[in-house]
Amino acid sequence: MPQFSTADTILDAPEDRFPIDLSHSINSVRDLFYAAAKNQWDPRKDIPWDKFEKSKYTEEQLWAARNAWSRRAWLEYGAISESPAIQIRFARESREMDLGLFFTIRSQEEARHSEVCYLMAEACGGYIDAPPLREYEGNVVTHGVRKMALDPECLLEALIAALVCAAEEVAFDVFKHLSEITTDPIARACSRGITRDEVRHCAFGWYYMAKRVPQLNPADLKQIEDAVAVMIQNVEMNGYHSSWLAQDDSEATRADVECDRITYEAGLGSTVEEVEKPIFIASVQRIRKQMRAWGCELPLFHHPRTGTI
Repeated sequence: MPQFSTADTILDAPEDRFPIDLSHSINSVRDLFYAAAKNQWDPRKDIPWDKFEKSKYTEEQLWAARNAWSRRAWLEYGAISESPAIQIRFARESREMDLGLFFTIRSQEEARHSEVCYLMAEACGGYIDAPPLREYEGNVVTHGVRKMALDPECLLEALIAALVCAAEEVAFDVFKHLSEITTDPIARACSRGITRDEVRHCAFGWYYMAKRVPQLNPADLKQIEDAVAVMIQNVEMNGYHSSWLAQDDSEATRADVECDRITYEAGLGSTVEEVEKPIFIASVQRIRKQMRAWGCELPLFHHPRTGTI
């Protein structure tokens, strides 16, 4: 692995790409690459948009759904740039080629997710290209992964654990939940398509960490614990994927929670606190349990709406 001074970023490191090893190193990850390449779907062709019955819904319901799906598109759009940033890290540290191959497809999948959310917002009356209230932008712009990817002080394994084994796990559970409770067939098809891809995203993280954890020392494991704890406490428990978890009482947050409630009641692809809370708690508990196998022990998490997890 290249050595960096504390003043450097990954981009400041000299190129040292040869020899390039294209052999299989982590077969489980390489298999995910093949599966992802095979199981492509087209948001414009594989969802029957012409069958969306817009007339069934009130203007209030359609406005709320436009907000909900636009917000989701903003999140997915932000994810498009994560994969290239992490790809740079893989290349600069000469990591296994399996990782880079899988992340080429992950970029495509995040782009697909952004597009399908955009199309659902359009079907409901029009995509909204920016948060109506500026103070809300901070909740949906980033969770810091791109910065972490280019920071040589951040262990790559800590980055993968925080992004994939924490945030992607929560995202998978969100979309699986939406695909089960959403009654509109078109909105449900959107959530199901995203869920199908998220399965592979989550599997990547656990497969990779299973390979790497035996080679890590206690200091590395502590950095992994800290990175995952920050992702859960400061990002997920601040409303990144689920607006009801936002801990401020701003006008923006209240408006977003209300949009989710109206969209949920219409069956157009959102959820609400009382329905999703046990799912989120179970997500955190599952992540904690699975990380114990690595020798990591996450701290207790506190939130006024969930209590201590």
